[in-house]
Amino acid sequence: MAAVASAATTAALQKREPEVNKLFRMVMKHEGSDLHLKAGLPPLMRLAGTIRQMEMAPLTATDMEKLMLPMLSARQTQILEETGGIDFAHIIGEDECRFRVNLFRQRGRLSLVARRVNTKIPDFKALFLPPIIEELCKFYQGLVILAGVTGSGKSTTIAAMLEYINQHERVHILTIEDPIEFMFKDKKAIINQREVGIDVCDWHTALKHAVREDPDIILVGEMRDRETFEAAMHAAETGHLVFGTIHASSAASTVGRILDLFPADMHGAIRQNLAFNMKAVIAQKLLPTTKEMTEKGTKRVPTCEVLIQNPTIRKLISEKQDEKLGDAIRMFIAEGMQDYTESLRVLVQSEYIERSVAFEAAPNVDALKMALKGIKVSTPGIL
Repeated sequence: MAAVASAATTAALQKREPEVNKLFRMVMKHEGSDLHLKAGLPPLMRLAGTIRQMEMAPLTATDMEKLMLPMLSARQTQILEETGGIDFAHIIGEDECRFRVNLFRQRGRLSLVARRVNTKIPDFKALFLPPIIEELCKFYQGLVILAGVTGSGKSTTIAAMLEYINQHERVHILTIEDPIEFMFKDKKAIINQREVGIDVCDWHTALKHAVREDPDIILVGEMRDRETFEAAMHAAETGHLVFGTIHASSAASTVGRILDLFPADMHGAIRQNLAFNMKAVIAQKLLPTTKEMTEKGTKRVPTCEVLIQNPTIRKLISEKQDEKLGDAIRMFIAEGMQDYTESLRVLVQSEYIERSVAFEAAPNVDALKMALKGIKVSTPGIL
């Protein structure tokens, strides 16, 4: 009887699910990464990096309103109407699967883009990250930045780093997210996760409160503006280990991207702050794997550039010699640093990616060709 009752309860819950969940479940079934919904087109999903149409009729503007609006609370509906867009997390079942959703209006109609987020947090080995990433979790204070474009796996890498700390250190980890992407369970660490718009009214308030909540480690999410970055730097200065993400194409270009958030007359002070408080930058891109890897279930792997603070890096940042940071990364490979060329070489020789994919992603194709032949380009003097 109990089993029958349980089955009936499950069926009842599924009946009460929003109609749009059928489309989310299609993405889950096919292990897609993203769901795209737009009036005038059939539903689409991204599979192994490519957007594909589902075999369904095109959605109308009325369909979109009927599918989307039941997902929203009254407050979220108000935000959508006032601002034209809203970010939120959508959970399928009892935390069965989470999606990071952006719902927005374009040409007066609703459109949706949703990224499927794994509730299981993979470890470094499963993510094919370089071994040095583990060492970067052992700083006790300072700023660790993950750089990359949207969809490059920054959030997943940070989640893996926080989970490593959770398994090994008795600390308090505080995350400020919009929305929450990975759900952590307390292990050795205590983890409090605050979602902007649900647990706290806005980023400014969350960041102001953060340093009063006795954290050892703070995740500030995306450092999208001057205010967020200043709060992150203040937390790093006052003895916290801070993780954040930024849109930058490489570790070396991250400094310039940060400076772009500030007026020119502040650049000198920001450089000094970065020189002493920024501990590491991990820049990454996701690349499609070989056919053999794909058949084993791994469709994409990251190529990573890693910059770690040392006296030379500090000097180059302080003295506005950002153009030499790439050479410094190559010079200190023995300290765990690596540029994209070295990362791509390892991925090709490990048979994780095809040579053609590596050459397309390489910032310097000739350097990669030489590296694959075992020829290392000498690093010029940078001091």
